[in-house]
Amino acid sequence: MSRPAKYVQGSPGWFDMIGALLCEAIAQEGPDPHLEWSFVERYSDGFELAPGLIQGIRLDIRSGEARYRVGVGREEAGDATVDVTSATARELNRLPQAEPGFDRMMAAALAAGSLRIEGDLTPIAAALSKTHDEIVARTV
Repeated sequence: MSRPAKYVQGSPGWFDMIGALLCEAIAQEGPDPHLEWSFVERYSDGFELAPGLIQGIRLDIRSGEARYRVGVGREEAGDATVDVTSATARELNRLPQAEPGFDRMMAAALAAGSLRIEGDLTPIAAALSKTHDEIVARTV
């Protein structure tokens, strides 16, 4: 049995892996076929991946189908937008959700402003939860 590939956090391949996992999880949930919703997550201190696009991911759900793009604009927004420092993202992507320090770290990052969430993540909350530990396992 082969092991899943591991990716360097913040690399284009890593964001691609996240997008694929999220889309798969959303498809398995059987999303609302009428849902029109978008999500942007970016590193607030991210470097440029391509002209005009920094480290991050955009996920769009249109007519119940999820698609993603690696790289986001510095000011790009979605129905839900997450801005996170690369250091905070690294810390969170080292801890499985069941780890006792995970919730404390999330709360501390939100309080410190190194993690900011605007909008409602409900449409993908289950997919985010379902994929987190797999992302941790596949992150170098």
